[in-house]
Amino acid sequence: MDEPDRTESYCPAPAAPEGRVPGPPYADCLECGKPTEYGVATPGVVLCPVCEWQDAQRTACSG
Repeated sequence: MDEPDRTESYCPAPAAPEGRVPGPPYADCLECGKPTEYGVATPGVVLCPVCEWQDAQRTACSG
């Protein structure tokens, strides 16, 4: 029996912000205000690991 074609996921996994800048000083999470793993000069939305995980859960495909 032939294997089905492997297609990319309909819902891509969230990625770390582009242009990630190492810290310290570390940027504050935009959701809860706790320190993140990203430097203050990192562009875009930065979230702490807990908020990143929760955001991924909210935006994941259910099916």
